[in-house]
Amino acid sequence: MSKSSKAIEIRWHGRGGQGAKTACLLLADVCFSSGKEVQGFPEYGPERMGAPITAYNRISDEPNIVHSNIYYPDYVVVVDETLLEAVDVTAGLSEDGAILVNTMRSPSEIRRQLNGYKGRVCTVDAATISLETIGRNIPNTPMLAAIVKISNVIDCEKFLSDMRESFGHKFRTKPEVIDGNMKALSMAMDQVRVG
Repeated sequence: MSKSSKAIEIRWHGRGGQGAKTACLLLADVCFSSGKEVQGFPEYGPERMGAPITAYNRISDEPNIVHSNIYYPDYVVVVDETLLEAVDVTAGLSEDGAILVNTMRSPSEIRRQLNGYKGRVCTVDAATISLETIGRNIPNTPMLAAIVKISNVIDCEKFLSDMRESFGHKFRTKPEVIDGNMKALSMAMDQVRVG
């Protein structure tokens, strides 16, 4: 499969119930509202809680003419680090891009598990961030912010502004949920580690 020209392609790896698909679709929505051409879609396998899932984003300033799964991503997001043992998360990953893993461990510790991948390795402790800010282990919100910071697919300030507006519509009667999610986004951007 050929890569869509000038598109940034992101592949998400998670487990059912962790919000990887939701984060993928939120990224597509935010980029679309900024005038980008976007695709955001999951690949379904066994649809059950905890089963590995894959989702994809294709983001461009030009129309996306490729309509397929993403085989040669610029970025990979791993929402559940146990998938490093179960899935070849670096398959096709550009060494000019990066992999982002939800973990307490450092990028150098994670690199040892990545089959010799030479590109940037980034980590963020999305589980702890979400527990501190949202009160539950919902890693997708911090992971979304971290991949925006790493990929520069959209301006970080524009992203935060659009996400506040999105959360405002969705949780209009629950301002504490809005504040918690916004804090999770900001903390992830500040705490993502690049190695």
